[in-house]
Amino acid sequence: MAYLCELETGQRVYLDNQGNQTIVTTSSSQLGQQQQASSSVTTGAWISPPEAYRSGAGVIFKIITAQGEQFIQLQGGSVGLMAPESTLGKVQQMQMQQATAMPTPSMQPMQPMQPIQPMQPMQPMQPMQPMEMGDMKMSTNPMEMRMGNMEMRMGGPIPASHPSASSRQFCSQCGAKLQAGDRFCSSCGHALS
Repeated sequence: MAYLCELETGQRVYLDNQGNQTIVTTSSSQLGQQQQASSSVTTGAWISPPEAYRSGAGVIFKIITAQGEQFIQLQGGSVGLMAPESTLGKVQQMQMQQATAMPTPSMQPMQPMQPIQPMQPMQPMQPMQPMEMGDMKMSTNPMEMRMGNMEMRMGGPIPASHPSASSRQFCSQCGAKLQAGDRFCSSCGHALS
């Protein structure tokens, strides 16, 4: 059977006897947070309910066993046995009551990780459609952009109608000088289209 002692608002201590062990569980809850810690002390089997006393050094629990009286001191977060010859001295007795059960941690245990599923291959991107905004036009195959009287083109042949096509003087492949009207480079054979 477990016993409960209220220390102050939101702080409780539970005592339970399991075989020769006295289990001391501190529980505090405030502002949506909850903490709990348990310690075990070898006292022997209880023969009467525990008693609690507040002292200047924390809380003292008196446990009566077949071997005699045992004193457990709770100070801050530490729990330990006091020497048998200790006296209670100036203390104030605290109320202890039976608890139906020891508190259980409110956090759910972590679930095991699920195996990682292989990724599905990405779908190829759809080709970009030509864009037009006012006097600006842009397309991607070949990459070209026109804005007013400016034009930029990359990755495709220069159309014969384009002004720079007829003024080509050097081969883009080998850099050899070209003659007007050449369709192939006379040096490397590169098609000039």
